[in-house]
Amino acid sequence: QVQLVESGGGAVQSGGSLRLSCAASGYGIHYYYLGWFRQAPGKEREGVAAIELGKKTNYADSVKGRFTISRDNTKNILILKMNSLQPEDTGLYYCAAGSRLLLTDLAARAVNYWGQGTQVTVSS
Repeated sequence: QVQLVESGGGAVQSGGSLRLSCAASGYGIHYYYLGWFRQAPGKEREGVAAIELGKKTNYADSVKGRFTISRDNTKNILILKMNSLQPEDTGLYYCAAGSRLLLTDLAARAVNYWGQGTQVTVSS
């Protein structure tokens, strides 16, 4: 069983920055691909960024150049640094652990475990 606990959400103005953290624990956590998803009210959950154990990453086009995902394998912590935030980035952000499709396709169907989510609100 894998447990994922997010922290670091909050409210910022357009152009601001936030840093999300996800503490991962459980058997075999190092074998999972990790990522971040988000869900805005009335919209489907979408993949934002993902990373493998070896640090290869993938980003949604909408966040490329603004968001950075990183992974501390010694502390089992997943980080999402978000810069130049815009109102359309508002949503509930989820930490996720899953199979390789999580990295290649940012696919929700590849997720085996979800965190409880942390809210990010960006005002104009």
